[in-house]
Amino acid sequence: MKNFQRNNLLFSLCGLNCGLCPMNLNQYCPGCGGGEGNQACSIAKCSLQHGKVEYCFQCENYPCEKYDNIDEFDSFITHQHQKQDMEKFKELGIELYSAEQQRKNVLLNHLLNTYNDGRKKTLFCVAVNLLELEDLEHIISELDKNASNLTLKEKSSHAVGLLKEAAAKKDIVLKLRKKK
Repeated sequence: MKNFQRNNLLFSLCGLNCGLCPMNLNQYCPGCGGGEGNQACSIAKCSLQHGKVEYCFQCENYPCEKYDNIDEFDSFITHQHQKQDMEKFKELGIELYSAEQQRKNVLLNHLLNTYNDGRKKTLFCVAVNLLELEDLEHIISELDKNASNLTLKEKSSHAVGLLKEAAAKKDIVLKLRKKK
């Protein structure tokens, strides 16, 4: 969107973790406010109208009607924790939250480079978005320790099993939710 640019391209204006999105990883999308050619976004337009707030929670009108049901359905990236992540970001601050997202990005890239059989990118992106950093570090440590002698297909299956098991313990479903 013209005239809309941001410094933090890992975390969007509206609370999405852009750095963990498959579209961002494939460099099809530079992230929220990451350059010319971005698709029009009603929330970015709203930000420009309200003094170019960096994050919606900084706006005096937050939460507004744009946030009604915002986390009900997903796009390329999960929206399931969008409001929750916005609150976490607000609480921790840009440095701590960004450090956590950068660590999650490293873990996601490790999963994709080591355990992706070519069909798990979306699942891995959703899992890294929704699971806690400590859970992800534990899972990857276990994978790295116990999966070295497996084929890529077996490694991938093992990774999926551990991620789904951790998600089930927290009542998290590792699928994108499509609009019906």
